[in-house]
Amino acid sequence: MFKNHPKGLIAAALANMGERFGFYIMMAILLLFLNNKFGFSGGATGSIIYSVFYALIYILSLVGGLIADKTKKYKSTILAGLLLMTAGYFMLAIPTKTPVDNMPLVLGYTCLGLFAIAFGNGLFKGNLQAVVGQLYDNPQYADKRETGFQIFYMFINLGAMFAPLMAVGLRNWWVQSQGYIFNADLPALCNQYVSGTITPEAQQRFSELAVSVGGSAENLNAFANDYLNVFITGYHYSFGIAIFAMLISLAIFVSNKKKLPDPSIKGQSKQDANVVEMDVKEIRQRIYALFAVFGVVIFFWFSFHQNGQTLTLFANDYTRMININLGFTTLQGAEVFQAFNPIFVVFLTPVVIGFFGWLKAKGLEISTPKKIAIGMGIAALAFTVMIIGSIGLPTSAERQAMGGLPDSERVTPWLLIGTYFILTVAELFISPLGIAFVSKVAPPKYQGIMQGGWLSATALGNQLLFIGVIFYNSIPIWATWLIFVVACLVSMFTMIIMLKWLERVAK
Repeated sequence: MFKNHPKGLIAAALANMGERFGFYIMMAILLLFLNNKFGFSGGATGSIIYSVFYALIYILSLVGGLIADKTKKYKSTILAGLLLMTAGYFMLAIPTKTPVDNMPLVLGYTCLGLFAIAFGNGLFKGNLQAVVGQLYDNPQYADKRETGFQIFYMFINLGAMFAPLMAVGLRNWWVQSQGYIFNADLPALCNQYVSGTITPEAQQRFSELAVSVGGSAENLNAFANDYLNVFITGYHYSFGIAIFAMLISLAIFVSNKKKLPDPSIKGQSKQDANVVEMDVKEIRQRIYALFAVFGVVIFFWFSFHQNGQTLTLFANDYTRMININLGFTTLQGAEVFQAFNPIFVVFLTPVVIGFFGWLKAKGLEISTPKKIAIGMGIAALAFTVMIIGSIGLPTSAERQAMGGLPDSERVTPWLLIGTYFILTVAELFISPLGIAFVSKVAPPKYQGIMQGGWLSATALGNQLLFIGVIFYNSIPIWATWLIFVVACLVSMFTMIIMLKWLERVAK
C-alpha cells in the first residue's frame, strides 16, 4: 500500500494516531461526561460546551497554520501541540468529586483542560496535514497525492478504533470494582433525584434500577451521590488513557522527524518541492475557490459530527445497548457505537481507493469536487435511514418523564451501525479528499493557513452542533434527522452548481 509513496507518510500517520485516539475518546464520552458530572438538565449547556470545544479544536488550527507559515517551523509547532494536548488530558484525568460542590471552580478547571487540548490540536493537526502535503509537492509523488491522503486518513484511524472501547471498558471496570453495575439511565436519574426535579414515575423506576445495580432503595439520596461519584470517576480515568496515546505519538514523531520535509531549512523546500511562482490573479482565484468549498462543507460537518451529540444521545436514550462481557469488565454503553466509524474508515478506505482506481483505469475518473458533492448526498441518505428508524418513538420530554425506556421499547443497535456505515462512506468521499484538494489548490506559501481554513470550516460546523440537541429535546426525534438531511442536500447542490469552476481552478 505504501509502495511508491514518500517514506515520511507512515511516520506522519503513526504520529497522528495519538491525536485521533484522544479525539475519539472525547467524541464518545465528552457530552455524557459533562451532562452527568454537572447535572446539565436537558443537555443544552453540555452541548454548547461540547460545540465550543470542537469548534476551537478546528478554529485554532488557523492560528497554528499562521504560526507555522510565518516561522516555517512546522515540526516545532507540531511538537508544541502534542505536549499541550497531553497536558490537557492530564488535567481532565484527575478525578474531582461528583456531585460537584463548587460548580464555577470545577467547571472552569474542566474548560481550561478542554482549551489546552483544543489549542494543542490547533498547533498540531493542520500543520501535520500541511507537512504531508509537502511530501507530495515533489513531482515524483505529485500524482499520488489523493491516494496518499486516503492512506494517511486510514492509518490515523487505527488508534481511534480502540479508543471508545478502551474508555468504556475502563469506566465499566471501575463501576464494577466498586460493587455496582452499569446502567445508561441511572446517571441522569441520579442527577434528577439529587436536584429534586424527578417525576413520580421516574422516581419509581429509579428506585427499581438502584436495587438492580447493587444499590439500596432504603436511602436513595446516598445511593444517587455515590453512584454518580463512582460513574464519573470512571470517566476521569478514561481520559487518562489518552495521555498514554499522546506520549506514544510524541515518541514516534520525535524519532521520525528527519523523514519529514522541513521548509525552515534554506533551499530544502525548493530542492524537494515543485515550487511554482504564481501571479496575483491565480493566487486570488485559488483562494476564492478554497473559501467557496470551506463555506459549503460547514453544513456537512454540522451534520456529520452529530455522532458525538444527537447520535450519542440517541444511542444512550433510545437504542438497545451492545453488551460484550469480558469478565473483568463489560463493553456496554452509548460510547461503544463511536468505535464503528473508525473501524469502517480502516476497512472501507482500501475499497474506496480501489473503486476510484478502477474508475481511473476505465477512463471514468471523477474530479475531487464531484466526489465531495457525492459524499454529501450519501450523508443525506444516512440521516434518511435514521428518520425511518425513529418514526413512532416518544419525544425526549416524554422519555424523561417515564424515567427512560426499557429495552423492549428501544430500537435495534443495527440502526445506528448502519447509519455509521453510510456516514463513513460519505466521510471518505469528503474528508481525506478535501484535505488533498486544499493541499493541491492552495498557493505554496499559504499551505498551512489554507489547511487551517479547511479545519476552520469544520470549526464553524462544529459550533452549530448544539442546535441539533435543541431540536432533539424539542421536536419529534425523526424530525431532528430531517434537519441534517436538508443541510447535506443544500451542501451537495451548492457544490454541483460550482463544479465547473472548481474543476477549472484545480487543474
